[in-house]
Amino acid sequence: MRVGAFILAAQFPGQGQGEALHRAVRSAQLSEEAGLDAVWLAEHHFVPYGVCPSAVTLAALLLGRTRRIGVGTAVSVLPTAHPVALGEQAALLHLVSGGRFTLGVGRGGPWVDLEVFGTGLRAYERDFPESLDLLLRWLREPRVGADGERFTFREVPVVPRPTEALTDEGMVGGPPVIVACTSPGTVRLAAERGLPMMLGMHCGDDEKAEAVGLWRESALAAGRSPEEVAAVAEEHVSAGVVQIADARPVAAETLVKAMPGWLRQGLDAHVTVDGRPRRMRDPLAYAELLCGLHPVGPPRLCADRLAATAERTGIRRFALLVEGSGELAATEENVRRLGAEVLPLLR
Repeated sequence: MRVGAFILAAQFPGQGQGEALHRAVRSAQLSEEAGLDAVWLAEHHFVPYGVCPSAVTLAALLLGRTRRIGVGTAVSVLPTAHPVALGEQAALLHLVSGGRFTLGVGRGGPWVDLEVFGTGLRAYERDFPESLDLLLRWLREPRVGADGERFTFREVPVVPRPTEALTDEGMVGGPPVIVACTSPGTVRLAAERGLPMMLGMHCGDDEKAEAVGLWRESALAAGRSPEEVAAVAEEHVSAGVVQIADARPVAAETLVKAMPGWLRQGLDAHVTVDGRPRRMRDPLAYAELLCGLHPVGPPRLCADRLAATAERTGIRRFALLVEGSGELAATEENVRRLGAEVLPLLR
């Protein structure tokens, strides 16, 4: 089982944006010291829900400040980026880090981001498959051209070639790619392309197990071999929340006191690009839901909760939000306890 930290750079009420980013960087560095498998970096624009606007940029910093831990984006929003530009950045990070970088991509939402970056609503609603396919070609082929509905350009060489990464063990392939899946259509899209999924922290085990089943069925129907399907399925990631304390009520209270204020101001700040109505979650109810779904409590309970999710869903990789307290010292303790007291129980 592989456990990593999910880092949002969340701006809690009363905090500055620099404070949130400092906590994010510190959390990632401590995650390596604590023995975690990876750190996963979220990307948001114009909202305090998360104040990191470029997950690949923050990934570059963290790859330079760490030596062992994997660093991934969770996720880079593909509809607001050019696939070739994102592919070039991913190739660069993959090469200079010796293969420690993973590119997570997602559809994002119908937010005003699409207006600001000039990509438009169509990039979110229709063009994600074309963008994903162009990105994958850039990461896998020596020369790439495009003749699609959204992207058209003459063939150009791929520089730097992401398949030329050199590690102590020799050459490795291009960077792994993972897709955030929040709908059956995106699950099928990932499966047909042989890509693993990242499933969100709002989903319970039953919903994630259903997504894994649909992914497997769709991958096999697309002609993927059972061996490939089994190998790729090992790379699915389940996002969640973790808060460790000696008693479950104490851990839950920490989150229920801190998270609703952050969720309220963060989610309220999202603006749709076309004025469509939004259905908002109740912040307190959502925080309580997360406490019920994920490892929140003493180390043994947390380990058992992760093991139960792995048993029910088949997913054995986790990206756990460690900053739910909103406080730097409490987040540091949470990461240390996750590494020192929970990981040994899973191994």
